[in-house]
Amino acid sequence: MTDSSPKGRKFKVLVVDDDPSVRELVSLYLEKEGLMPVEASTGEEALHLISQHSPEVVILDIMLPETDGLEICRNLRRISDVPIIMLTAKGEEADRVVGLELGADDYVVKPFSPRELVARVKAVLRRGKEPVGRQDEVIRFPGLEVNRSNHRVLVNDEEVSLTPMEFRLLWYLGSHEGRVCSRKELLERVWGYDSDSDVRTVDVHVKRLRRKLAAPKAAFSIATVWGLGYRFECK
Repeated sequence: MTDSSPKGRKFKVLVVDDDPSVRELVSLYLEKEGLMPVEASTGEEALHLISQHSPEVVILDIMLPETDGLEICRNLRRISDVPIIMLTAKGEEADRVVGLELGADDYVVKPFSPRELVARVKAVLRRGKEPVGRQDEVIRFPGLEVNRSNHRVLVNDEEVSLTPMEFRLLWYLGSHEGRVCSRKELLERVWGYDSDSDVRTVDVHVKRLRRKLAAPKAAFSIATVWGLGYRFECK
């Protein structure tokens, strides 16, 4: 058994799914990796357990009784930056995009490989400790300051609230100003996933980041380089 936490501490992972067989299977694989699963079958139960257990990662099914996973994701983002991996059914691309727009970090499509899901969870836990891009504490551009020590972003001296994933993406792009970063590179270096992951995740996060950083007469931008990826540039 692999203990993924420092000094023997087990990281808690909340598994939210109304199918007990799915919860049992995912929990089994999480336990094998030295993680501590906490299970919920409804959205209301999930919100209660989040406040009670403060999990490091939330695995959230979209199709839940009463309050669906999208609404839970929306409510959760109002109170927490905990990483969220959404579970979606095949053919629900619109729901996947909405989930990412609401603040989910990534998604896995059902039926899924439990090993792949656990690998995603472990990548989330790893990236919380590993810096990406430059090792400076602050990077500055005209009209933009990104401070890694306190996770603050200022646009024209006004603070902008970013999720941890949005912050990592901005830091990486800003650290490589003027260079094209492919979607594959961003998945590997920012998300910590292999290149077989869905690049739509990157596109939606870049869209959200652009919207949050938008400012009149901005002197910086995240440009799309068609067929290649994205480039952070100053005008």
